[in-house]
Amino acid sequence: MVLGASTGGTEAIREVLTRLPEAFPPVLIVQHMPEMFTNSFARRLDGLCALTVQEAAHGDRIKPGHVYIAPGHSHLLLKRVAGGMQCELSRADPVNRHRPSVDVLFNSAAPILGSNGLGVLLTGMGKDGAQGMLALREAGAWTIAQDQDSCVVWGMPREAVAVGAACEVAPLADVAGRLIARLQR
Repeated sequence: MVLGASTGGTEAIREVLTRLPEAFPPVLIVQHMPEMFTNSFARRLDGLCALTVQEAAHGDRIKPGHVYIAPGHSHLLLKRVAGGMQCELSRADPVNRHRPSVDVLFNSAAPILGSNGLGVLLTGMGKDGAQGMLALREAGAWTIAQDQDSCVVWGMPREAVAVGAACEVAPLADVAGRLIARLQR
């Protein structure tokens, strides 16, 4: 699963992750946040969740039951390697004025995850993630955008809905349950 968020995202991410079981597929996250805060954000979530949460490092092997949060200084990409997948970090130019960028993560994941993918776009300002979520949906992934009423800022999810990237729009409180239900199909 890949997930993106910006303004209001730290609490929205906590809301989703704390409701997911330990036996959940790997989750890669881009939260727009300065680099001095991403490691402590990951540690805080690790203490609250059944999943193991860490700041992503270049070359980390992707494992079920683990969450990888993009460090504030680098794009996070999903890469296929012999025997599985791993995190790749890049200090390439910002995309949509952001590094890390949600679009970079989602676009890297779309061809790898295909119809096995889940994409979530939570609260945030701007349009980062909309085109990447569209790529996920076009690759067969199931995509969920947070609804307007539960967003701090309905920018990023709104843009995803506008381009037809969201398979469904859901209140924040329902996102985790819908993800779990989708995996049980």
